[in-house]
Amino acid sequence: MKSNLAFVAIVCLGLSAAGARAANVATPAPAIHAVDSPMSRGEYLAHLGDCVACHTKHGGVPFAGGFAMPTPFGTLYSPNITPDKKTGIGNWTATEFYQMLHTGRSRDGTLLYPAMPFPAYTKIPREDADALFKYLRSLKPVSQPNRDNELRFPYNNRSLMFGWRALYFTEGTFKPAAERSAQFNRGAYLVEGLGHCASCHSTINALGGSSDDSAFAGGLIPLQNWYAPSLTSNLESGLGSWSVADIAALLKGGASMRGAVYGPMAEVTHNSLQYLSDDDATAMSVYLKSLLELKPPASHPAAANLPSATALAAGKTIYEARCAACHRSDGQGMPPAYPPLAGNPSIEMELSVNPLRMVLNGGYPPQTAENPRPYGMPPFAQIMSDEEVAAVVTYIRVSWGNHGSPVTPREANAMRVAPLLD
Repeated sequence: MKSNLAFVAIVCLGLSAAGARAANVATPAPAIHAVDSPMSRGEYLAHLGDCVACHTKHGGVPFAGGFAMPTPFGTLYSPNITPDKKTGIGNWTATEFYQMLHTGRSRDGTLLYPAMPFPAYTKIPREDADALFKYLRSLKPVSQPNRDNELRFPYNNRSLMFGWRALYFTEGTFKPAAERSAQFNRGAYLVEGLGHCASCHSTINALGGSSDDSAFAGGLIPLQNWYAPSLTSNLESGLGSWSVADIAALLKGGASMRGAVYGPMAEVTHNSLQYLSDDDATAMSVYLKSLLELKPPASHPAAANLPSATALAAGKTIYEARCAACHRSDGQGMPPAYPPLAGNPSIEMELSVNPLRMVLNGGYPPQTAENPRPYGMPPFAQIMSDEEVAAVVTYIRVSWGNHGSPVTPREANAMRVAPLLD
């Protein structure tokens, strides 16, 4: 049950994937079954929802809560969802659990903050909620009192949630598209409901909400300093040029011949997506690829400014010394270990946040069953100046046919001093 991470990346640097919202109406949704998974259905659901990510504090017992979630409004702490009778959900009923997911209210009627992604979980049908509840009740009870949230005034007044809900929440369950295949609808359900991909891949406004118009149009992940790309623009996600098999491979493995996931998406893949059954990975890929079916081919806008020859030469020198050994002089990389940079949508996006973060801080793709020994990207923050970081990122963004724009040392410095959140 993560609130600040989304679904799958289809590019090189810290990305995710998702899909368009389906209407919220009270009709049955496709039930999830772990087709080729040895785990129970409830455990499978817990993985797909990435519940452990938000309900486990660092170094803590899984699902015992206490995980700090900084927001622009203060810090929220996740609750204990083990079956402890005093501090967890040991006294909850299956109906109360389902109503919490469906309505965004706790068992006593308390309005939940949307760090709990109930706008997506409302789509989960009763049978899946019951299976998830059964799994959580099978865990070892952990006595860990829940920590009070630390929200600033007036955000600590839960009655404000009535207004928020009126603007951004519609109660209901997933509605399959009658004209689409069962496979498509399965993928849509996984992306829109349990996966709650829109939590990251939509623009979040000053009220902490997103409109239907901004769903999956991309946005900065609050306080995490990563950009979750638009999944409705081929210029950002690149989905239109990927095959279903390519997308499915990245969903489960975290690295493929077309790219790899880093940043927040690496955690999502490690905790959640690697456990997808082959059928579900394919269904999600079919749905994700469909997001661009009705969109005309996009063209890159003309660059507003181009780097000088001197700046390009400086960036190239750094690239050849620091990057070419893995990503090659022609930017083609050596996938799946080292992803390509040429023609990589994450390099060319309007915002340069993700490539700057990778050069400064480095990172690893997730360790998964299909990629058990991932190759990492070293950090260069300690050995490169802001000017050098800007030069090499600019070179990467405009070389080999890439259509990115130059970045400045000031932009590099902004990412250097930005806090790194786990």
